[in-house]
Amino acid sequence: MDFGLLNKGALVMASSKGLGKAVAAELSKEGCNVVICGRNDDTLKNTSDEITSESGRECYYVQGDITSQNDRKRILSYSKSKIKSIDVLVTNSGGPKPGSFDDHDNEDWRDAYSLLVESTVSMIRGVLPDMKEQKWGRIITITSQAVKQPVEGLILSNSIRSAILGLVKTLSIELGKHNITVNNVLPGYTLTDRLETLIRQRGTSLENISANVPLKRVGLPNEFATAVAFLASEKASYITGVSLPIDGGWIKGI
Repeated sequence: MDFGLLNKGALVMASSKGLGKAVAAELSKEGCNVVICGRNDDTLKNTSDEITSESGRECYYVQGDITSQNDRKRILSYSKSKIKSIDVLVTNSGGPKPGSFDDHDNEDWRDAYSLLVESTVSMIRGVLPDMKEQKWGRIITITSQAVKQPVEGLILSNSIRSAILGLVKTLSIELGKHNITVNNVLPGYTLTDRLETLIRQRGTSLENISANVPLKRVGLPNEFATAVAFLASEKASYITGVSLPIDGGWIKGI
């Protein structure tokens, strides 16, 4: 299927590994000119080389901390210098500290807000003028299944990520007239380093987690990435304001 993404510019946040890396790789395969970013320069270079080799298209990379306003400005400036126009923005970040309410002080809550909400709002603000001018854009936020069904021991993620749902729905209403779609994707348990860390912290196993998923397995990063690429495509031009679980049926709500 032709997704109509050839030569579109895409910036994928926190994309040196995990779900961000998978999304960047999929968009590159679909013909996008992709910029990835992350904190570790060596990891970024290796990821960039890997994506370039697999897709045959150069994947650009820039080091930066998405919680830093100066770094966010630099990421945007670099991206526009390399791919001219950011047609597709995929916001993403690592998860905040695990724990219960009593485990976190006010600084932890501020840090989680900066990581999850402030960085997302800032990056969207940075790409909107060009998207409005060209009357085309795709904004896709990556949150978590926890925004629909809280996960035990992840109160920061459960609480603060939920703000993105309101942001996405409201922006989709405001930006529809500019032919800009805004959607949110909710990854479930997916085979990444983050999942392995959670398994160790909880003293559980992959088998136990899989048993609670209706499909009886965890997801693969490329399965998640394919859904994101679809939402970025021309084929999804009439889909906006949705929060799409990619979780194997784990969320039980209707």
